Amino acid sequence: MPNNAHLETELRRTSRNGAVVFTIVVFLLAVTIVLVLWQVIARQISVWALVVAAIAGFIAASSIHVVMQWEKAVVMRLGKFNRVAGPGIVFTCPIIEFYTLRVDQRVMATYFGAEETLTSDLVPINVDAIIFWMVFSAEKAATEVENYATAVSWMAQAMLRKAIGRATLGEVAMRREQLDAELKEDLEDKLSVWGIDVIDVEVRDIVVPKELQEAMAQEAIADKKRNARMILAEAEHDISEMLCDAAEVYDGDAEAMRLRTMHLAYESVEASGGTLVIPSAFSEGFIDGEKAAEPAYKVIKNREHHEG
Repeated sequence: MPNNAHLETELRRTSRNGAVVFTIVVFLLAVTIVLVLWQVIARQISVWALVVAAIAGFIAASSIHVVMQWEKAVVMRLGKFNRVAGPGIVFTCPIIEFYTLRVDQRVMATYFGAEETLTSDLVPINVDAIIFWMVFSAEKAATEVENYATAVSWMAQAMLRKAIGRATLGEVAMRREQLDAELKEDLEDKLSVWGIDVIDVEVRDIVVPKELQEAMAQEAIADKKRNARMILAEAEHDISEMLCDAAEVYDGDAEAMRLRTMHLAYESVEASGGTLVIPSAFSEGFIDGEKAAEPAYKVIKNREHHEG
């Protein structure tokens, strides 16, 4: 699968085949014109005719160039920088002028990594990352550094190792976005001198040695358990404070306590779906003492009158 994806990416890349064909056509056209003129003037094609035709074709091919839309041609004159030309048709003076480099100004993606790099707490880790960059000054990219694409890769790797060495393993693993921003800032300072702009830096993967993975997992589990116990203790503390407040409310208020008792009984019946039988004496507890005694007294009096 990776090979197929790489092949598909290669097939989607743009090419300069059209520009190469144009150069070949210019060379052949110049050779043909010289040979035709030689034939018209000298009536024959000699070795000198072929030599002159080849020279003319070389001069024509080295004087007319096609620069693609995404390219810039750095033109040198007698070894000194002269101008940046393109895109389109670019003309140069033969022998005196030539362009040394066609600078691609599209966004580039370069993979880089740091293997067995020590963190500040002396843990060796492997980190893979990608940098997205582009050339904003073709002149600087051609004159300030020999091979800017290779230089970007090596500089990114060096800055990644430096950033990892300043952080602990936990900081590298948990603060990946901060590591990306730090790398981007450092690379911008270094690469801007070469006419290169850093668009983004993304850390793809962080690989910790297997012998440390189990220890880190146990540490994380212990930390989660500690947090859970702290939350439970805080909840119990809050509940105990609320119960103390409730006890102060119920203290000295018998009717409030009876209401609370009935409420608890109702909740138990509602949850179980059963039936609760309450003695009449329990409900009479909510009535004033004299009124509670009055019905009983009347019942006794009625019984005595009936017996009489």
